[in-house]
Amino acid sequence: MQEQYLDTMELERERGITIKLQPVRMIYRPPKTLNSKLETLNNFKTLNQKLESLELRTSDLEFANSEQEFVLNLIDTPGHVDFSYEVSRSLAAVEGAILLVDASKGIQAQTLANLHLAKEQGLTIIPAVNKIDLPNARTAQVKEELANLLGVEPETILEISGKNGTNIERLLERVIEEVPPPSLAIASSGGQRPPGLEGEFKALIFDSAFDAYKGVIAYVRVFDGSFKRGDKILAFATKAKADVVEVGFFSPKLTPSMELAAGDIGYIATGLKDPGLIRVGDTITNYQLPITNNQFQPLAGYKEPRPMVFASFFPEKGEDYDILKDALGKLKLTDASLMYEPESSVGLGRGFRLGFLGMLHVEIISERLKREFGLALIISTPSVEYEVQIKSQKSKVKIRSASQLPDPSKIESIAEPIVDIEIITPDSYLGSVMELVSQFRNAYEATEYLGKETVLLKYEMPLSEVITDFYDKLKSVSSGYASMSYELKGTAVNDLVRLDILIAGELVEPFSRIVPKEKVHYEGRAMAAKLKEVVPPQWFEVAIQAAIGGTIIARESIKARRKDVTGYLYGGDVTRKMKLLEKQKKGKKKMKESGRVNLPQEVFLKMLKR
Repeated sequence: MQEQYLDTMELERERGITIKLQPVRMIYRPPKTLNSKLETLNNFKTLNQKLESLELRTSDLEFANSEQEFVLNLIDTPGHVDFSYEVSRSLAAVEGAILLVDASKGIQAQTLANLHLAKEQGLTIIPAVNKIDLPNARTAQVKEELANLLGVEPETILEISGKNGTNIERLLERVIEEVPPPSLAIASSGGQRPPGLEGEFKALIFDSAFDAYKGVIAYVRVFDGSFKRGDKILAFATKAKADVVEVGFFSPKLTPSMELAAGDIGYIATGLKDPGLIRVGDTITNYQLPITNNQFQPLAGYKEPRPMVFASFFPEKGEDYDILKDALGKLKLTDASLMYEPESSVGLGRGFRLGFLGMLHVEIISERLKREFGLALIISTPSVEYEVQIKSQKSKVKIRSASQLPDPSKIESIAEPIVDIEIITPDSYLGSVMELVSQFRNAYEATEYLGKETVLLKYEMPLSEVITDFYDKLKSVSSGYASMSYELKGTAVNDLVRLDILIAGELVEPFSRIVPKEKVHYEGRAMAAKLKEVVPPQWFEVAIQAAIGGTIIARESIKARRKDVTGYLYGGDVTRKMKLLEKQKKGKKKMKESGRVNLPQEVFLKMLKR
């Protein structure tokens, strides 16, 4: 046993966040109340007398009586907006949701986003205020805010503490009382089914993983029929056929069982070695059916995630390209929102262009590639997808990096994605938050009060502004209390230009960016200053330049490292020392003319975090 047991990744425990959804099956036996025990004993006086004569304890009586068991299939989900696709997949596999709100932080922006997703699915929502044991808990205030949001009485919202176990039993009882059982669950097994549904076995894939021995493992919610080891199955979308190697549940580790019946959440080990054959949102069925029955209707899948942020990943060593390709295929199994496609660069060789849901998503994937697969990567500056209107052409060209931008003389206009952003903050930080937003391009929309001390701000902003350091600054000005979420709204035409970075006279393509024309000088100076801090000194002076086309708009210089060539001298004429220094000076000048700067991976990662 370890703390944060459901956070299986080292990164999750380090950062204190949930990245991956985690399903788990729980067997719950409600404790018997004292009144029910006394009522049972009063009804059976002879049994009561026997118990007294045998001096049986209450615990013995509980063990002797048959207890009712409840099987709860639970899925722990992330809260950050970058992992909202994990939440949407989880909600599609269940009948209800526990809406946990931190008693100290209150309602967060992602709380509203996840609540909206749950309502869209028509789920039963059970609200609860967690961490009431914290010294800075605002339990009563948060309950009032939550009650206003859901339109319920504050008394119906549970106060719980996962750390101390306060009211956890009551929360589980509420789940049993209010959340309906799976509507298509069939108590019997072995393929015995109601008339009209014979042979239609359906399971929805909501996640997947890879095992070297069991192949691709599909995490499924079974809606119809049952699946057992040895069954022949078909992934409907890819038409991949397989024999079931193993079925089972999550406890939370993979625990084999005899079968998965309708209503169950569990896993099916397919034995397939190609990760691309099992897709999240696909339907698994018995493979003869689609061939013989054209009326087969697969389960409704998921709305395809739309990447918001794009970055190029190149291996530092060219021979690691195949390792990177294999690693991305395996990561795609555990993270369906990750998109990637091959890309090549003149200076960096072969790599991949990756699509992400946000900046935290970029950081997590890059860190996982480094830790889990031992890859050293060069990562380009993240960007968004732009729509470029070329002169004398009707259609628009979509580009995802500055290197794809056509010649400026051929461009008629550039449109960038716009998002609706919601910020929730305590009213004491309202002024600081609004002042921060004013530093970015924005269009104010509305201000709403969720409670007496909690404010919801709504803005319209270019996505490129949000994916920079906006979130970190928001947390800074609000002492960590403010939160935000955003949703894609559309595109808008703006005056945008390409900003390039040259190091020692050479263009470093991963640092190229598309920025607003009015901010290009500020961005150029900021990037040059940051690179001066993170690029290690060389044996010659290194010039860092920001440029628009052929015009240099900012410059910084990194002083050369210097070896003490006169340290071994112990006297003599001063000309000996001067000759050595002059020789060193000429050597550095020659090195500056032909020298190249090899940037380590840490430089790209530090600029990425910028």
